[in-house]
Amino acid sequence: MPVQEIIETAGRVVDLAGVLAIVAGAAVATVIAAGALIRRRDKDGVYHRYRRSLGRSILLGLELLVAADIIRTVAIAPTFESVGVLGLIVLIRTFLSFTLELEVSGRWPWQQGPEQAST
Repeated sequence: MPVQEIIETAGRVVDLAGVLAIVAGAAVATVIAAGALIRRRDKDGVYHRYRRSLGRSILLGLELLVAADIIRTVAIAPTFESVGVLGLIVLIRTFLSFTLELEVSGRWPWQQGPEQAST
């Protein structure tokens, strides 16, 4: 099996892992939220926990999808056009990651959280 084929397969596997992380995370978060709604009346708390869990699974999936793009673009005959497209994809996904992190945690990734500030 040629190296290029191995790298392409690795990119596809990491792509699949990214999609599975998003889908599985969404499914698990939905099941947990539905169970919490059935047991309790704290709909606001369940909603916020659901959003946080869903956002985390999307963040993980985005990170894996970026890794797959890097593997396929850089490892397999990089051209200025393919590297430019990769840069644009990474820029868009990084922006999405930052905004999702802000939504999930309520602060930017470079800001200290309450647990980090006390140490």
